[in-house]
Amino acid sequence: MRSLLGPTLIFCFAAVSSVLVILLPENESEGISFWVFATPHRDSYVEPITRWNKEHPESPFEMSLLHAQAIEHRMLSGFLSGTPMADLFETHEGMYPKAYLGPLDQIGFLDITDRLHNDGLYAQFNESTLLQHSAYGRHFGLPLAAAPALLAYRADLVEAAGISDAEIEQIETWDDYFRVMHPLMVDLDGDGRPDRYLLSLSEVSHDTIRMLVLQNDGVLFDTNGHPIFANERNARTLATLTKWITGPNRVSIDVPLHSSAGHKQRLDGVVVGTIITDWMLTLWKKENPQLGGKIKLMPIPAFERGGRRTSSTGSTMISINKRSPHIDTCWEMAKFLYTSREVAKHIYRGSGIITPFKPNWQAPFYHEPDPFCGGQASGTLFIEQIPHVPQSPASPYQNLAYSELVNTMIGLRAYAEKHRIYEVDALASEALRLLQKGQDQIQDLINRNVFLETHES
Repeated sequence: MRSLLGPTLIFCFAAVSSVLVILLPENESEGISFWVFATPHRDSYVEPITRWNKEHPESPFEMSLLHAQAIEHRMLSGFLSGTPMADLFETHEGMYPKAYLGPLDQIGFLDITDRLHNDGLYAQFNESTLLQHSAYGRHFGLPLAAAPALLAYRADLVEAAGISDAEIEQIETWDDYFRVMHPLMVDLDGDGRPDRYLLSLSEVSHDTIRMLVLQNDGVLFDTNGHPIFANERNARTLATLTKWITGPNRVSIDVPLHSSAGHKQRLDGVVVGTIITDWMLTLWKKENPQLGGKIKLMPIPAFERGGRRTSSTGSTMISINKRSPHIDTCWEMAKFLYTSREVAKHIYRGSGIITPFKPNWQAPFYHEPDPFCGGQASGTLFIEQIPHVPQSPASPYQNLAYSELVNTMIGLRAYAEKHRIYEVDALASEALRLLQKGQDQIQDLINRNVFLETHES
C-alpha cells in the first residue's frame, strides 16, 4: 500500500489541478497583442500607442515587453502548431530567420511585399536594409534599424602624436590607416612589445569579423539559401585579418566591446580604433562616459581604393502574424511606428538607432553636434553611409555561417603561428580549405531539413 501512496497522491493533485484550470475564467487580451523585446523600443512606443488607443477605441493595442527568447519560442510554436501568439511583434536577427526554415507557404509572417509597393513605402526605405528582412524574394517585415558602422578612433592620442586632420582626411584604405596611425603603436614600458595597437580585432571578435567580411563584399549564401561562403574573396579577407592579428607586422588586439574590462582598456588607450555601429556609440555614452571628447568618427577604411567604407551588424523588424484577425490594423500600426519622426527621435535619443526610413533622415535631431565625438555631427556621418551598407543574409543558418568565419580565423591564426606564415597569399589557400570544411557542415545540415524537401526555388 505504501508503494502506491505516491502515485495516488500525484494523480489526485493532477485531477484537482485540471478541474481548477477548467473552472478558471479565461484571461483574454483586451486589445490587439503587440510583443516587443527591448526596453528602449517599448518606451518609445508607449505614448504613440496610448494616443492611438484613444483615437481608435474600437481597435486598441496591448503592448507587452517579453524576453527575446520567450518571443522566439512562442513565435515558432505558434507558427508550427497554431497556438495563440501576438498579432504584431518585433524580432531581431537572431530570431526572425528561424521562421524561414520551411517553404514559402509555411512562413508564419504576413507577406507584406505587395503592401510595401502599393503604399509607396518600398522606395522610401533603404533597399539593402529592406532586403535583409526578406526570404524567397518576398518581404516579411519593416526594418527598424539600418545599423551603419563607422570607425571610432582616439582623436586625443592622434593629436598628441602630431598627426594632422589633413592626414586623417587622406585615409581611404586600411593600408592608409595603418600607415598614418603607425606612430601611435608604441612601447610605453620598455619591455620590447607595443602597449598600444591600432585596431580592436582578434580571431574571436565575432561581430567585427562579420562586419569586415561583409564590408569587403563578402557573400555567404546564394539566392536559393545555400551557403557559398567558401570563396576566394572571403578567404583573402580572412587571410588579411589574420595578418593584422599575429606575426611580426601585427597591428590589432582584442578589446571587448561589451565588458567593463574592455571599456577600461579603451579608456587607457590600449587600442586606437574600433568599428562601431550607431547603437554601440550610444552604449559607450552610457557605459563609458569618460571617453567623451576623446574620440572621433571616420568612415571605415576600405580594403581597396573605391571600396565600401561601412558595414553593419544587428537588425530588428516588425512583423504581422499572418493568422491574425487584425491584419489591416496591425499594418497601419507597423507603418505608424516605423515611419513616425516622433518615434524615430525617441529611439535615437534612447538607443542611438537611426531609422532606414529615408524621409526622416533630414530631421534636425540627427544632425546636431555631438560633444562625445569632439563636436562632430555623428548622426550625419552615420546617415551618409546608410546607402552603402552591405546586405546581410536573411538565412536561418546565418549565425552558423558567422560562427564558421570565426572558426576559420581561429584555425588560420594557429596555422600561421605554427608554420610562421604571415603573408596573405600564402594564408588564403588554408583559409579557403577551412571555410570549405565549415560550409560542407552547414550544407549537410540544410540537406537534413525535412521541411525543405519539397521546396523548389
